[in-house]
Amino acid sequence: MPVKGLNDNAIATSVAELNARLADMIALRLALKQAHWNVKGPNFIAIHELFDAVHGRLAGHEDILAERVQILGGVALGTLEAVGGAATVEAYPTDLVADRDHVAAISARMAALGETVRGAIETVSDAGDEGTMDIFVALSRALDKDLWFIESNLGG
Repeated sequence: MPVKGLNDNAIATSVAELNARLADMIALRLALKQAHWNVKGPNFIAIHELFDAVHGRLAGHEDILAERVQILGGVALGTLEAVGGAATVEAYPTDLVADRDHVAAISARMAALGETVRGAIETVSDAGDEGTMDIFVALSRALDKDLWFIESNLGG
């Protein structure tokens, strides 16, 4: 049963945006794990633990996105196949080792996703779904904060 007060366009728009960003979040979290497992360098432990902490914080946002899809009467698409075909997050290189390289690569992907999420805020707001908009606003804040933590390791 769809949410009362939302028209079919708002629901369809929100489900599409939620699933698209869910795919991006899964791709980003996999990139964070790739970096976490393979980082080496003078700041190893701090960056290794930071990547893991960010990975964990973002997991909760994935659940919120997927659950909102269900609330709206859609199907959350989180399989490997669905994510691989839908994610807009740039593929993460598997040949990185140096801590600065991982920090730069993760930062670029988080910044790009933050921009995409801000676009989703506008899209679902224009469609009339303030509940989904609020979810994307919270995700945007979380991405911005974690990007700040990670980018700070690049120095000035």
